[in-house]
Amino acid sequence: MAKVGRDAISRLGAVVLAVMLAGGAAHADQPVPWGITFQDAASPIMGQIHWFEGYTLIIITIITLFVLALLLIVIFRFNAKANPVASKTSHNTMIEVVWTIVPVLILVAIAFPSFRLLYNQTNIPEPDITVKATGKSWYWQYEYMDEDYADAGPIISNMLNEEQRAERKSSYNLTDAEAPRLLTVDYPLVVPVDAIVHVLATSSDVNHAVAMPAFGIKTDGINGRLNETWFRATAPGVYYGQCSELCGANHAFMPLEFHVLPQEQFDEWMTMAKEDPDAANDQLIRWHAERSGIDTQKVASLTN
Repeated sequence: MAKVGRDAISRLGAVVLAVMLAGGAAHADQPVPWGITFQDAASPIMGQIHWFEGYTLIIITIITLFVLALLLIVIFRFNAKANPVASKTSHNTMIEVVWTIVPVLILVAIAFPSFRLLYNQTNIPEPDITVKATGKSWYWQYEYMDEDYADAGPIISNMLNEEQRAERKSSYNLTDAEAPRLLTVDYPLVVPVDAIVHVLATSSDVNHAVAMPAFGIKTDGINGRLNETWFRATAPGVYYGQCSELCGANHAFMPLEFHVLPQEQFDEWMTMAKEDPDAANDQLIRWHAERSGIDTQKVASLTN
């Protein structure tokens, strides 16, 4: 019985590990039910945002517990029953000095890592590839600005409706998570892994916003001007974002879908895209299905 129990526990542990691995590989790039934290970091900037959020959460928690303790002391120690004769003290120099200096020190402790993060977000390294993302009512247009990729032409990216999504799932044997509702598009943006991608954001009409949570980027696309941001995706996969400006009636239906490929696959896709965009897109989705199948096989091997 002891051996059976140990085997069951080991098997359960393998299942949990497999689910965690599968979730990190296939599902960390999109919202999940009951999710209350950030998506897993898929870029160095998002990793810094994760750290800064945890750092400030510790400070906020300490402050909140301290204030709660003071309130409880006041409630129980200085109520009318426990302290019928109230103190006439009107000033306390030490307390006034402390409550002035300590908040300043806390703000300084928050400011330095905040400035470092802001600098890293806005200081764009020498890019490997530059992409222009134009928000339109209500879809995205992507253009490769580098001379080597200019022949690929613009990518017009529209969200798939339920009928189109069902057809894609059936054609490529994709699950709901691999073709998520309200996030899957017909033609996604494709970039290579570990490349510094310079993003130029603009709009052809109302204000839009390029937002990709897993990469830690969000910048407004405004008609008549160019805003810029950057990211470096650290792992191949499919990542989803959404327009995060209230741009009109179909604001909720203009998602961003980025496919991050190994450099060799990206070069192959780019060559195909210059000649036949539809064939290139078909191959892109097949690669996505193959990666998902490999992840499923890994889970199965861990649980057997």
